[in-house]
Amino acid sequence: MDRLTLSKIDEELESSEVAALRFLCRDVVNRKRLETVHDAKELFVRLEEKGLLENDAFLSQLLHTIGRADLVRLLRTNNINLTETDANPILSNYRVKLYKIHEDITQENLEMMKFLLQDKLGKRQTDMCKTALDVFAEMEKKNILSNTNLNELYFVLWEFDKQLAASLQFQPQFVPTPQHSSIDEQNTLNHSLQNCLSVSETQPGSGETVFSDSEPATKPTSSFDETEYYPLTHKPHGLCVVINNEFFAQELKTRAGTQEDARVLRETFTSLGFKVETHHDLRGAEIKDLLRQTSRRNFHNDDALVVCVLSHGEYGCVYGSDEVQIRLRDLTQPFTSDNAPSLAGKPKLFFIQACQGSSYQKGSLPYVPKPEEAVETPRLEEDAGPVHGETVPSDADFLLGMATVPECMSFRSTTTGSIYIQELCKQLKISAQCPENDDILSVLTRVNRNVSKGVFKSHKQMPEPKYTLTKKLVLRYV
Repeated sequence: MDRLTLSKIDEELESSEVAALRFLCRDVVNRKRLETVHDAKELFVRLEEKGLLENDAFLSQLLHTIGRADLVRLLRTNNINLTETDANPILSNYRVKLYKIHEDITQENLEMMKFLLQDKLGKRQTDMCKTALDVFAEMEKKNILSNTNLNELYFVLWEFDKQLAASLQFQPQFVPTPQHSSIDEQNTLNHSLQNCLSVSETQPGSGETVFSDSEPATKPTSSFDETEYYPLTHKPHGLCVVINNEFFAQELKTRAGTQEDARVLRETFTSLGFKVETHHDLRGAEIKDLLRQTSRRNFHNDDALVVCVLSHGEYGCVYGSDEVQIRLRDLTQPFTSDNAPSLAGKPKLFFIQACQGSSYQKGSLPYVPKPEEAVETPRLEEDAGPVHGETVPSDADFLLGMATVPECMSFRSTTTGSIYIQELCKQLKISAQCPENDDILSVLTRVNRNVSKGVFKSHKQMPEPKYTLTKKLVLRYV
């Protein structure tokens, strides 16, 4: 191939793109030979050694995959008589798919993936990984990822992006290249391949799960591991305590609409198999005493505990009806494994409908509510009230679902209840009927998404779940 053209391509490629090309070549160039490659010129030398640059076909595939159509056109300009032979290799669906997944993984999810794989890859190796491609390369070195072994990656992706995990459901294969095809034809072929990779092509009898186009891409039932889920075997599953504060002593306003929240929580958790106890207008000391007494209960025949607090609040606390502040830590502390040993290893869910400050959550773009939106959410109020405290218990098996992020307000309709609690119960009901094992974190992610889309009194609301759960929790109708 013309070295002047290769030199021009080298000048145009960024270091991250060279790293991507190096990863894509791992099937055709010895990995040790690739480790010494630091720029495109060195990569081209390795490809020449393998006879992969005798014409432009393979390089055009590489450049097209990383989205450098401008450099593909440069190849065409410098080699009008492009031809291909049966001997020309083509990038595998497997490696191209890994690259596409790399493009879709956010920095936050990359850190999650590294954390989940740390035990298998080693802390030093995961710390050195700067991109998802680096993680994939390390997985291949450890022999836990290959074109015939996608299970480990699938289950890791499932933890934070089910759609991305589902895109791995295809049969790894190498697709032959038609002879004498043009660059445009090859690009069309590659584009078509990428569009069909999410559909399973696994043949019966291969030991892998087959999905049809009419079925949701769910976790393979053959790979279901009960040890990954909290068991819910008792009836009732456990206790749900609802603390509903509507009226307050002096300065804090009456929380009109909160009775709707108490009602829907009772209805929802009863249908999910919990015994529900509702307590109204408790003073600060009464809230603490109630939780202490509850923690002394024998939970041997319970699978889980749910506590819902509906009140005014400030950063790190909620208010009793006497306007005394109770730290969030004081809500959870009675139920740690030390204080409630019969709850050890069981999920403890806390849902807090209260403001966490007096600031408003702003959207990324200015927005003026339409008149019809004001009709849909009449008389919105804030559950506000001033303080600093801990928000996340450090002990295992806790989930703390907050209506809003720290220092911001949450909103409540005076007629239909709070935005957060109403959406939470709606999503719990949807999940309870879902054929998938739709766990509580997936539910809360949808709550986050739907609440964050709304506009309330010209402002936004962003819920915030925090957790130390060690397994997945799936709540179903009983």
